[in-house]
Amino acid sequence: MRSAVVVGAGVGGLAAAGALARSGWHVTLLERAERLPADSAALLLWPNGVRALRALGLADGLDAISWPVAYGGIRRPGGQWLVQPGAAGGAGPWVVHREDLHDTLVAGLGDRIDIRTGVAVSAVHVDPDERPAVSDGRTTWQADLVVAADGVDSVIRARLAPATRVVSSGCAAWRAVIPWYRAPKLPADLHTPGGETLGDGYRFRYALLGERGSAGASTRGGIYWTATAVGAPRPEPAATQLALLARWFGEWHRPIGDLLAATEPDDLVQHAVRELRPPPASYAFPAGPGGVVLLGDAAHAMPHHLAQGACLAFEDAATLRSLTREAVPGAALRAALDAYTRHRRPRAVRLLRLSHRVGAVLQARRLPGRARVASLGLLSPLVLNRAVVAAVQWHPPTRTGRAGRP
Repeated sequence: MRSAVVVGAGVGGLAAAGALARSGWHVTLLERAERLPADSAALLLWPNGVRALRALGLADGLDAISWPVAYGGIRRPGGQWLVQPGAAGGAGPWVVHREDLHDTLVAGLGDRIDIRTGVAVSAVHVDPDERPAVSDGRTTWQADLVVAADGVDSVIRARLAPATRVVSSGCAAWRAVIPWYRAPKLPADLHTPGGETLGDGYRFRYALLGERGSAGASTRGGIYWTATAVGAPRPEPAATQLALLARWFGEWHRPIGDLLAATEPDDLVQHAVRELRPPPASYAFPAGPGGVVLLGDAAHAMPHHLAQGACLAFEDAATLRSLTREAVPGAALRAALDAYTRHRRPRAVRLLRLSHRVGAVLQARRLPGRARVASLGLLSPLVLNRAVVAAVQWHPPTRTGRAGRP
């Protein structure tokens, strides 16, 4: 039986492990934490991510845990419209609580996967004549295929692509879900129950996780919000960070101040926004009858401006499953892994460039006053809409490995 080791149990690692197991692989899943992790915030699933989940056979029940995000336009902090509601057109994202999505992915693992927690992989072994292997210094796991889904600080990528470094993207981000019992009632004059606001170096976005008091949609309903600010992550306790966010965003148009006031420190999740520079030249590294592949943030961590991190990880997993479905160890599997790089790297590099262009809108505060307003007014609809269109126009490869639209 073909064997695989998946390192990392984030959303990409869980998706890949389950997909390979359902395709007949014997899979071992290694996770650094003592239990399979999930944070308390939410994430956006764009149409390309939903297609990837369907291709992976993981979309059953997605309607029960996700909620469509109506396009609420883009505003300035004072409430002036940069892009009117509905102006973007096309299909928007769905919002899903990370814990609900995590439960779905764990259920998709089935009972044929060997799960090992508390394993901190510290080495990878790649040799032309031997199967690839990883080790935590005490135990070594060898397989035909190793999937490195160990995140932006991937130990495996650092060993195989040493020229790639993790660097700051120049901003920090915060996420929170306010449960319904604490969520403020949204103003009646809102055009849509969600939206985005751009300031000078700041960005705020919010969306509903279901309807207040409903048993449908997410089982962990509420209001999800994200905030981005140019600068370094804050080292202070969560309560101090929340007070700082209230100072930065509290005077912005409603309901932003209301949402921050209803947020408690335990709701808050901060993360540094980092990226890989330069991107790895390859996502696949041959060894013996197979090799090692990079997946998710281990392959293409990028600024979060397009909200595509999880979607790209699901695309990776769907592509890997399609290309390796019938590949036996040896020349066929090595060819499939080479094809994985050809499918995935050009798309990731393109979205990285687009994400940088969107990030430049946040840097508009460096311009003089009138130029700043003009930059936001013109760049926002053009750059954001173009980037979103490019991001969502992905379709899973066919069973022959033929690419869908980029």
